[in-house]
Amino acid sequence: MEDKRTFGQKMDEFLMKDSTFILLVIGAAAAIFAGTYMYISFGTGAFNDISIVAMLRDGIDTGDYAAAAAFAAGFLIARILEGPLVGLMDIGGSLQTGVGIGLPALFLSMGWKLPFTNFFTALITGAIIGLVIGGIVMLVRKLMPEGVAVGGTSVMMGAGNATGRYLAPLIVLAATSYNVYAGLGAIIGSAIFYKWGKEMTGGAILGAMILGGIFIH
Repeated sequence: MEDKRTFGQKMDEFLMKDSTFILLVIGAAAAIFAGTYMYISFGTGAFNDISIVAMLRDGIDTGDYAAAAAFAAGFLIARILEGPLVGLMDIGGSLQTGVGIGLPALFLSMGWKLPFTNFFTALITGAIIGLVIGGIVMLVRKLMPEGVAVGGTSVMMGAGNATGRYLAPLIVLAATSYNVYAGLGAIIGSAIFYKWGKEMTGGAILGAMILGGIFIH
């Protein structure tokens, strides 16, 4: 029997599988952990905020990784437990901060330098960490009573959208103060997204990036 589903429908079905979620977490964790290896070895490549990376840098310089390990690992644990409950997984807190900063700081504080021997071992280590995280998230999700696992999703997404709606003017002002071309791009992008009925924040960001990238040398 011929499968008449469209490519989009097949892709949606694939992305909704539990195994696909775990694969995505494996890939993201591997890339993020390898990025931290690049930062430790070459001083660039970490997938995180400057202030968070600074804690790891301080540990590398002083040998005291307590701040980075405690702060970032705490984020990791909280986000892993939170993910199945609200139906959303915070990549910034769980993977970028936890896997990218917390676990490397913990490994280095223990004197375990094998994951940072080379890029390949960093990728493998990150992939294993991602497999464990994805497995834990799906296990907690399976053990939760039906209906509870996604109860907070609309609340979190609604709060994020409501807050982000007011950022467009601030982004336009920031882009304009940085460069006139970026400012014009932000204004044009906001206007286009407003006309389309989309959030102006996204248009402001994309417009500033496009015109800024073209005209800033």
